[in-house]
Amino acid sequence: MKETTPSGQEGVRYADIDESREGQRLDNFLLGQLKGVPKSHVYRVLRRGEVRVNGGRARPDYRLQAGDRVRIPPLRLRERSKPPDARGLEWLRERFLYEDDDLLVLDKPAGMPVHGGSGIAIGVIEALRQLRADAPMLELVHRLDRGTSGCLLIAKRRPVLVALHAMLRDGKIEKQYLALVRGRWRGGSRHISAPLERDRRRGGERMVEVREEGRTAESAFSPKGFFGPATLMKIRLYTGRMHQARVHAAHAGHPIAGDDKYGERDFNRELRAAGLRRLFLHAARLRFVHPATGARISIESPLPPELAGVLERLRDTSTL
Repeated sequence: MKETTPSGQEGVRYADIDESREGQRLDNFLLGQLKGVPKSHVYRVLRRGEVRVNGGRARPDYRLQAGDRVRIPPLRLRERSKPPDARGLEWLRERFLYEDDDLLVLDKPAGMPVHGGSGIAIGVIEALRQLRADAPMLELVHRLDRGTSGCLLIAKRRPVLVALHAMLRDGKIEKQYLALVRGRWRGGSRHISAPLERDRRRGGERMVEVREEGRTAESAFSPKGFFGPATLMKIRLYTGRMHQARVHAAHAGHPIAGDDKYGERDFNRELRAAGLRRLFLHAARLRFVHPATGARISIESPLPPELAGVLERLRDTSTL
Protein backbone atom coordinates (compact mmCIF):
# COMPACT_ATOMS: atom_id res chain seq x y z
CA MET A 1 0.00 0.00 0.00
CA LYS A 2 1.30 3.45 -0.95
CA GLU A 3 0.20 6.71 0.66
CA THR A 4 0.35 10.21 -0.82
CA THR A 5 -0.70 13.69 0.36
CA PRO A 6 -1.80 15.98 -2.50
CA SER A 7 -0.78 19.64 -2.45
CA GLY A 8 -3.55 22.08 -1.56
CA GLN A 9 -5.46 19.48 0.51
CA GLU A 10 -3.96 19.80 3.99
CA GLY A 11 -4.45 16.65 6.07
CA VAL A 12 -6.02 14.64 3.24
CA ARG A 13 -4.31 11.34 2.40
CA TYR A 14 -4.67 8.96 -0.50
CA ALA A 15 -3.92 5.27 -0.11
CA ASP A 16 -3.25 3.13 -3.17
CA ILE A 17 -4.38 -0.43 -2.46
CA ASP A 18 -2.18 -3.36 -3.42
CA GLU A 19 -2.83 -7.10 -3.25
CA SER A 20 -1.88 -7.22 0.46
CA ARG A 21 -5.13 -5.32 1.26
CA GLU A 22 -7.32 -6.90 -1.40
CA GLY A 23 -10.61 -8.21 -0.02
CA GLN A 24 -10.52 -6.15 3.18
CA ARG A 25 -13.68 -4.24 4.10
CA LEU A 26 -13.38 -0.49 3.69
CA ASP A 27 -14.46 0.25 7.28
CA ASN A 28 -11.94 -2.21 8.74
CA PHE A 29 -9.20 -0.72 6.55
CA LEU A 30 -10.01 2.78 7.81
CA LEU A 31 -10.14 1.70 11.45
CA GLY A 32 -6.67 0.25 11.01
CA GLN A 33 -5.36 3.41 9.36
CA LEU A 34 -6.95 5.82 11.83
CA LYS A 35 -5.78 4.42 15.16
CA GLY A 36 -7.02 6.58 18.00
CA VAL A 37 -9.99 8.00 16.10
CA PRO A 38 -13.31 7.03 17.74
CA LYS A 39 -15.11 4.39 15.70
CA SER A 40 -18.25 6.54 15.60
CA HIS A 41 -16.26 9.31 13.84
CA VAL A 42 -14.95 6.90 11.22
CA TYR A 43 -18.46 5.72 10.34
CA ARG A 44 -19.73 9.31 10.33
CA VAL A 45 -17.28 10.40 7.61
CA LEU A 46 -18.17 7.24 5.66
CA ARG A 47 -21.88 8.16 5.79
CA ARG A 48 -21.12 11.73 4.73
CA GLY A 49 -19.15 10.55 1.72
CA GLU A 50 -15.90 12.16 2.89
CA VAL A 51 -14.12 8.86 2.29
CA ARG A 52 -13.92 8.15 -1.44
CA VAL A 53 -12.84 5.10 -3.40
CA ASN A 54 -11.70 5.87 -6.94
CA GLY A 55 -13.39 9.27 -6.63
CA GLY A 56 -16.81 7.99 -5.64
CA ARG A 57 -18.77 7.09 -2.52
CA ALA A 58 -18.44 3.57 -1.11
CA ARG A 59 -20.32 1.59 1.50
CA PRO A 60 -18.54 0.55 4.73
CA ASP A 61 -18.74 -3.11 3.66
CA TYR A 62 -17.13 -2.46 0.25
CA ARG A 63 -14.34 -4.97 -0.38
CA LEU A 64 -11.15 -3.26 -1.52
CA GLN A 65 -9.54 -4.30 -4.78
CA ALA A 66 -5.92 -4.05 -5.87
CA GLY A 67 -5.53 -0.75 -7.74
CA ASP A 68 -8.21 1.11 -5.75
CA ARG A 69 -7.37 4.61 -4.51
CA VAL A 70 -8.89 5.58 -1.14
CA ARG A 71 -9.28 9.21 -0.08
CA ILE A 72 -8.83 9.50 3.72
CA PRO A 73 -9.98 12.85 5.20
CA PRO A 74 -8.20 14.49 8.15
CA LEU A 75 -9.60 13.34 11.48
CA ARG A 76 -8.67 14.38 15.03
CA LEU A 77 -7.00 11.68 17.13
CA ARG A 78 -7.80 11.09 20.79
CA GLU A 79 -5.22 12.47 23.20
CA ARG A 80 -2.82 9.68 24.09
CA SER A 81 0.48 9.33 25.79
CA LYS A 82 3.44 9.20 23.43
CA PRO A 83 4.20 5.61 22.40
CA PRO A 84 7.69 4.30 23.13
CA ASP A 85 10.43 4.49 20.54
CA ALA A 86 10.99 1.30 18.54
CA ARG A 87 14.43 1.03 20.16
CA GLY A 88 12.67 0.40 23.47
CA LEU A 89 10.81 -2.57 22.02
CA GLU A 90 13.75 -4.80 21.13
CA TRP A 91 12.84 -7.13 24.00
CA LEU A 92 9.87 -8.27 21.91
CA ARG A 93 12.20 -9.98 19.43
CA GLU A 94 13.26 -12.39 22.16
CA ARG A 95 9.63 -13.47 22.49
CA PHE A 96 9.21 -14.57 18.88
CA LEU A 97 8.36 -18.27 18.94
CA TYR A 98 8.09 -18.67 15.16
CA GLU A 99 8.35 -16.47 12.07
CA ASP A 100 8.31 -16.87 8.30
CA ASP A 101 7.32 -14.68 5.33
CA ASP A 102 3.60 -15.15 6.04
CA LEU A 103 3.06 -15.20 9.79
CA LEU A 104 4.55 -14.71 13.22
CA VAL A 105 3.83 -16.31 16.61
CA LEU A 106 4.63 -14.20 19.65
CA ASP A 107 4.91 -15.32 23.28
CA LYS A 108 2.70 -12.55 24.66
CA PRO A 109 3.50 -11.44 28.20
CA ALA A 110 0.71 -11.19 30.76
CA GLY A 111 -0.41 -7.64 31.50
CA MET A 112 0.11 -6.34 27.96
CA PRO A 113 -3.06 -5.88 25.87
CA VAL A 114 -3.06 -7.08 22.27
CA HIS A 115 -3.94 -3.57 21.08
CA GLY A 116 -4.05 -0.06 22.48
CA GLY A 117 -7.24 1.68 23.55
CA SER A 118 -9.10 3.06 26.58
CA GLY A 119 -6.16 5.27 27.45
CA ILE A 120 -3.52 2.62 26.68
CA ALA A 121 -1.09 4.11 24.17
CA ILE A 122 0.33 0.87 22.84
CA GLY A 123 -0.48 -2.81 22.74
CA VAL A 124 1.22 -5.83 21.20
CA ILE A 125 0.21 -5.11 17.63
CA GLU A 126 1.20 -1.42 17.76
CA ALA A 127 4.53 -2.41 19.32
CA LEU A 128 5.18 -4.93 16.57
CA ARG A 129 4.33 -2.39 13.87
CA GLN A 130 6.85 0.03 15.35
CA LEU A 131 9.46 -2.70 15.71
CA ARG A 132 8.86 -3.85 12.13
CA ALA A 133 8.14 -0.51 10.48
CA ASP A 134 9.17 -1.94 7.10
CA ALA A 135 6.56 -4.71 7.19
CA PRO A 136 3.72 -3.99 4.71
CA MET A 137 1.17 -5.56 7.04
CA LEU A 138 0.90 -7.01 10.56
CA GLU A 139 -2.57 -8.02 11.77
CA LEU A 140 -3.86 -10.03 14.73
CA VAL A 141 -5.34 -13.39 13.74
CA HIS A 142 -6.97 -13.81 17.16
CA ARG A 143 -6.83 -12.14 20.56
CA LEU A 144 -5.73 -12.97 24.09
CA ASP A 145 -7.04 -11.25 27.20
CA ARG A 146 -4.69 -8.71 28.74
CA GLY A 147 -4.00 -11.02 31.70
CA THR A 148 -3.35 -14.10 29.54
CA SER A 149 0.14 -15.02 28.38
CA GLY A 150 1.34 -17.28 25.58
CA CYS A 151 0.98 -18.00 21.87
CA LEU A 152 -0.42 -15.13 19.81
CA LEU A 153 -0.72 -15.53 16.03
CA ILE A 154 -0.09 -12.56 13.70
CA ALA A 155 -0.48 -12.53 9.90
CA LYS A 156 1.95 -10.69 7.61
CA ARG A 157 -0.08 -10.95 4.38
CA ARG A 158 -3.81 -10.41 3.83
CA PRO A 159 -4.48 -13.69 1.96
CA VAL A 160 -2.89 -15.52 4.89
CA LEU A 161 -4.99 -13.53 7.38
CA VAL A 162 -8.19 -14.38 5.49
CA ALA A 163 -7.22 -18.06 5.31
CA LEU A 164 -6.36 -18.24 9.02
CA HIS A 165 -9.64 -16.57 9.96
CA ALA A 166 -11.50 -19.19 7.92
CA MET A 167 -9.51 -21.94 9.66
CA LEU A 168 -10.46 -20.49 13.05
CA ARG A 169 -14.15 -20.48 12.12
CA ASP A 170 -13.89 -24.09 10.95
CA GLY A 171 -12.04 -25.25 14.07
CA LYS A 172 -8.88 -26.09 12.12
CA ILE A 173 -6.52 -24.24 14.45
CA GLU A 174 -5.92 -26.10 17.71
CA LYS A 175 -5.65 -23.70 20.63
CA GLN A 176 -4.58 -25.27 23.91
CA TYR A 177 -4.36 -23.45 27.24
CA LEU A 178 -3.12 -24.26 30.73
CA ALA A 179 -5.15 -22.98 33.67
CA LEU A 180 -5.17 -23.50 37.42
CA VAL A 181 -8.74 -23.84 38.67
CA ARG A 182 -10.37 -23.96 42.09
CA GLY A 183 -10.91 -27.31 43.77
CA ARG A 184 -10.18 -30.86 42.77
CA TRP A 185 -11.61 -31.70 39.37
CA ARG A 186 -13.46 -35.01 39.36
CA GLY A 187 -14.56 -37.24 36.51
CA GLY A 188 -11.72 -36.86 34.06
CA SER A 189 -11.99 -35.02 30.77
CA ARG A 190 -15.18 -33.08 30.09
CA HIS A 191 -16.61 -31.32 27.04
CA ILE A 192 -18.43 -28.09 27.84
CA SER A 193 -20.98 -26.73 25.40
CA ALA A 194 -22.46 -23.53 26.84
CA PRO A 195 -23.51 -20.56 24.64
CA LEU A 196 -22.04 -17.21 25.63
CA GLU A 197 -23.39 -13.69 25.37
CA ARG A 198 -21.79 -10.37 26.21
CA ASP A 199 -23.43 -8.33 28.96
CA ARG A 200 -22.27 -4.72 29.47
CA ARG A 201 -24.72 -3.90 32.26
CA ARG A 202 -22.38 -4.53 35.19
CA GLY A 203 -20.94 -1.13 35.96
CA GLY A 204 -20.00 -0.63 32.33
CA GLU A 205 -17.54 -3.55 32.39
CA ARG A 206 -17.39 -5.98 29.51
CA MET A 207 -18.75 -9.21 30.95
CA VAL A 208 -19.80 -12.50 29.39
CA GLU A 209 -22.52 -14.85 30.62
CA VAL A 210 -23.79 -18.31 29.75
CA ARG A 211 -27.19 -17.81 28.11
CA GLU A 212 -29.33 -19.96 25.85
CA GLU A 213 -29.65 -17.13 23.32
CA GLY A 214 -25.89 -16.61 23.20
CA ARG A 215 -23.38 -17.70 20.55
CA THR A 216 -22.24 -21.30 20.41
CA ALA A 217 -19.12 -21.95 22.52
CA GLU A 218 -17.32 -25.30 22.81
CA SER A 219 -14.43 -26.20 25.12
CA ALA A 220 -12.74 -29.37 26.37
CA PHE A 221 -11.27 -29.55 29.89
CA SER A 222 -8.75 -32.24 30.92
CA PRO A 223 -7.07 -32.43 34.36
CA LYS A 224 -3.27 -32.64 34.43
CA GLY A 225 -2.52 -32.65 38.16
CA PHE A 226 -3.58 -31.59 41.65
CA PHE A 227 -1.83 -28.72 43.41
CA GLY A 228 -3.04 -28.08 46.93
CA PRO A 229 -6.54 -26.56 46.72
CA ALA A 230 -6.48 -26.46 42.92
CA THR A 231 -6.23 -28.49 39.71
CA LEU A 232 -4.04 -27.75 36.73
CA MET A 233 -6.19 -28.09 33.62
CA LYS A 234 -5.52 -28.40 29.92
CA ILE A 235 -8.22 -26.47 28.05
CA ARG A 236 -8.85 -26.72 24.33
CA LEU A 237 -11.06 -24.06 22.77
CA TYR A 238 -13.03 -25.13 19.69
CA THR A 239 -14.57 -21.67 19.35
CA GLY A 240 -13.06 -18.28 20.11
CA ARG A 241 -15.58 -16.35 22.16
CA MET A 242 -14.61 -13.50 24.44
CA HIS A 243 -13.45 -14.78 27.88
CA GLN A 244 -14.53 -18.30 26.85
CA ALA A 245 -12.07 -20.32 28.96
CA ARG A 246 -12.73 -18.18 32.03
CA VAL A 247 -16.52 -18.27 31.78
CA HIS A 248 -16.69 -22.00 30.96
CA ALA A 249 -14.40 -22.79 33.90
CA ALA A 250 -16.62 -20.78 36.27
CA HIS A 251 -19.73 -22.39 34.73
CA ALA A 252 -18.27 -25.81 35.56
CA GLY A 253 -17.84 -24.74 39.19
CA HIS A 254 -14.06 -24.42 38.93
CA PRO A 255 -13.16 -20.75 38.30
CA ILE A 256 -9.62 -19.92 37.21
CA ALA A 257 -7.16 -18.71 39.85
CA GLY A 258 -6.54 -14.98 39.83
CA ASP A 259 -9.66 -14.19 37.80
CA ASP A 260 -11.04 -10.92 39.16
CA LYS A 261 -14.17 -11.01 36.95
CA TYR A 262 -15.44 -14.57 37.08
CA GLY A 263 -13.37 -16.01 39.91
CA GLU A 264 -13.95 -16.69 43.59
CA ARG A 265 -12.60 -14.13 46.06
CA ASP A 266 -11.50 -16.44 48.88
CA PHE A 267 -9.76 -18.81 46.46
CA ASN A 268 -7.95 -15.92 44.82
CA ARG A 269 -6.85 -14.68 48.25
CA GLU A 270 -5.51 -18.14 49.08
CA LEU A 271 -3.56 -18.27 45.81
CA ARG A 272 -2.13 -14.79 46.38
CA ALA A 273 -0.60 -16.17 49.57
CA ALA A 274 1.13 -18.73 47.32
CA GLY A 275 2.58 -15.93 45.22
CA LEU A 276 0.01 -15.63 42.40
CA ARG A 277 -0.14 -12.04 41.15
CA ARG A 278 -1.97 -12.53 37.83
CA LEU A 279 -4.57 -14.62 36.03
CA PHE A 280 -3.40 -18.24 35.86
CA LEU A 281 -4.24 -18.73 32.19
CA HIS A 282 -1.59 -19.44 29.57
CA ALA A 283 -1.94 -20.08 25.82
CA ALA A 284 0.45 -23.02 25.73
CA ARG A 285 0.16 -24.36 22.18
CA LEU A 286 -1.01 -23.62 18.64
CA ARG A 287 -1.30 -26.31 15.95
CA PHE A 288 -2.44 -25.75 12.37
CA VAL A 289 -1.63 -26.40 8.74
CA HIS A 290 0.22 -23.46 7.21
CA PRO A 291 -2.23 -21.86 4.73
CA ALA A 292 0.53 -20.92 2.27
CA THR A 293 2.91 -23.91 2.41
CA GLY A 294 0.75 -26.78 3.67
CA ALA A 295 3.32 -27.56 6.39
CA ARG A 296 2.08 -28.75 9.78
CA ILE A 297 2.95 -26.10 12.36
CA SER A 298 3.11 -26.80 16.10
CA ILE A 299 4.23 -23.96 18.38
CA GLU A 300 4.55 -24.24 22.16
CA SER A 301 5.12 -21.66 24.86
CA PRO A 302 6.49 -22.90 28.20
CA LEU A 303 4.67 -21.99 31.40
CA PRO A 304 6.06 -18.61 32.56
CA PRO A 305 8.32 -18.73 35.63
CA GLU A 306 5.86 -16.80 37.81
CA LEU A 307 3.18 -19.46 37.19
CA ALA A 308 5.56 -22.42 37.46
CA GLY A 309 6.71 -21.00 40.81
CA VAL A 310 3.13 -21.00 42.12
CA LEU A 311 2.79 -24.70 41.21
CA GLU A 312 6.02 -25.51 43.01
CA ARG A 313 4.74 -23.83 46.17
CA LEU A 314 1.43 -25.67 45.96
CA ARG A 315 2.78 -29.05 44.89
CA ASP A 316 1.73 -32.08 46.93
CA THR A 317 1.94 -35.82 46.49
CA SER A 318 -1.61 -36.30 45.23
CA THR A 319 -2.11 -38.06 41.90
CA LEU A 320 -4.99 -38.15 39.47
